Amino acid sequence: MTQVELRRENGVGFIEIDSPPVNALGVAVRAGILECLEQALADPSLHAIVLTGTGRHFSAGADIREFDAPPAAPHLPDVVHALEVSEKPVIAAINGTALGGGLEIAMGCHYRVAASTAKLGLPEVQLGLLPGAAGTQRLPRLVGTSIALDLMLSGRPTAADKARECGLVDATSEPDELWQTAASFAEKHAGVPVSRLRDLSVEDPGDAAFDRRRQSIESRSRGLKAPEMIIRCVEASTRMRYEDGCRFERDAFLACKASPQSAGLRHAFFAEREAAKVPGLTGSRETSGPRPIERIGIIGAGTMGAGIAYASLLAGFDVRLVDNQNDGLRRGRKTIEGYFEHAIRRGKLSDAAAGEGLTRLAASTDYDILADTELVIEAVFESMAVKQDVFRRLNERCKPGAILATNTSTLDIDQIAAVIGRPEDVVGLHFFSPAHIMRLLEIVRGQATANDVVLTCLSLARSLGKISVVVGNCFGFVGNRMLYSYGRENQMMLLEGAAPETIDRALEDWGMAMGPNAVGDLAGLDVGYKIRRERMDLPDDPRYYRVADMLAEQGRFGQKTGRGIYLYEEGSRTPRPDPELASMIRSEANRLGVDQREISNDEIVERCIFGLITEGAQILAEGIVQRASDIDVIWTNGYGFPRHRGGPMFYADQLGMKEVLARVEELADRFGSDYWRPPELLRELARTDRRFADVRP
Repeated sequence: MTQVELRRENGVGFIEIDSPPVNALGVAVRAGILECLEQALADPSLHAIVLTGTGRHFSAGADIREFDAPPAAPHLPDVVHALEVSEKPVIAAINGTALGGGLEIAMGCHYRVAASTAKLGLPEVQLGLLPGAAGTQRLPRLVGTSIALDLMLSGRPTAADKARECGLVDATSEPDELWQTAASFAEKHAGVPVSRLRDLSVEDPGDAAFDRRRQSIESRSRGLKAPEMIIRCVEASTRMRYEDGCRFERDAFLACKASPQSAGLRHAFFAEREAAKVPGLTGSRETSGPRPIERIGIIGAGTMGAGIAYASLLAGFDVRLVDNQNDGLRRGRKTIEGYFEHAIRRGKLSDAAAGEGLTRLAASTDYDILADTELVIEAVFESMAVKQDVFRRLNERCKPGAILATNTSTLDIDQIAAVIGRPEDVVGLHFFSPAHIMRLLEIVRGQATANDVVLTCLSLARSLGKISVVVGNCFGFVGNRMLYSYGRENQMMLLEGAAPETIDRALEDWGMAMGPNAVGDLAGLDVGYKIRRERMDLPDDPRYYRVADMLAEQGRFGQKTGRGIYLYEEGSRTPRPDPELASMIRSEANRLGVDQREISNDEIVERCIFGLITEGAQILAEGIVQRASDIDVIWTNGYGFPRHRGGPMFYADQLGMKEVLARVEELADRFGSDYWRPPELLRELARTDRRFADVRP
């Protein structure tokens, strides 16, 4: 199939990119644009050229799959250059999404007309890259350095009307009038000398302005190289000849592309798309489609239940909210109303849309309100007995075929399903808090969970705007099971003499969004304490999570009580070291016979991160996940693992299995094999020179 075609109409040549699903600029599309451009330039009957896309996309940018292969001609900068040097006016008719290289080819055109629904942006920074087809040189000439830096450093797309206001596009039109508008624009400029961005000057705002930009991104970039390189390239656009700036940009782009950071970010990008593909389920002719969902029931009107309810209302579902207390229902409704009000204040939602959403919310203390729901999600206290009681009641009230989901973060799905007569309808939907903001959803499949139930949950996740990962049933599933290994080492090092702020700072400097002690206080130390009281499989080790248990037993639950690992002033979430904590831990360490010592930042990072890797290897070996990259998706989206490192399993693959095995064995020699016994899968991969990415359970 031809991916780019030239159509002639009334003296205008329309070059149309037709390469579903997103009109990515792969080698065939790049070659097709050049070929059609040459034909249009050679045709004396054509006096202007319009470049456009088909479907919902002008072009979503480069084909990232080509990045790990040797570059193939024609290269994107050459295509953009060919458009720009055309003697006939070239108009970009931006019919939809124009991102990355897609916007760069639009900037190579002499004029830009956009549909009112179009989105334009340069998101390369999100992949550890920068625009590599002279985008950093053209954009400042078009909109000025400040707006150019805003677009490139944020990576966020801008709407067509905003693009027109700042000069990124010359005109906008209704979508069904775009081609006519572009043709009129072409006729108007036919025979008129074209205006090329390369010929425009760009004002230098001075060193101070660029330095302020560096300071503003310092905390947000967390050690990423691409934002700094973008600033340098924009500086070059103000201080170098255009051709020299392009060469500077190209060198910077290639350096970013070859960096481990970009490799990690690209891995994370593809891993998220791969996670939704469930072997033997998605795409199988033998599997029926998802069950229809219109009404969702939520059990529990607390913070988690209210967040799930709000996300469901935003997605257009009717919601039935149930709580055993009227006061709880009132608080839950007030929380949901607050979320809507916040969305209105931020301009994300209109008053009318918020009002309509709230009309779809019904609340009751009576389970009978759930009789017509197709899906019920319980979000009650993390207790097996409590959840089993809820499911018995749901089994009596809900219609046949209704999906019964638990939001448990750790408990056995099969044990919950065992108390009712339809285990095939039971599934885990582990939302992350706050549920209306966090993008991750673990879909936990029990032994009897039906295929169409899993498909329905995958469809629901898309409707809610979530990234979903299908996982198997075990304590803590994937994320929280690994969290216990990560947290175990943090807790051990607290006993061994490391200050909590030292541990947190070391891991945050490495790239974690928050240190484990700050996270514990945020989540509530009582939560983990209660979960550990429910478990029957804890290690017979008095050191295991002893510091957290000790604090919880004293009522120091974290932010909610103003005291946990850290201290918190009233109304503040900023942690302050507690001068009394060190002596408390020292006394407990003496009681347990633990010698305290200096612990380096390198040891802190190694023990916590390799704790993750070894537990992830065991999860992969047990077939709890379908692929190693699913673990990476969970940890980069749910637990603050640095995205530029790709995830714990990708990070291990980059180190190499032999190196990982050697370091785990060293930890076993130092701290014993109770927690540091290398998984057999790790030994096998090191022996056969393979990676976690090669494993398919």
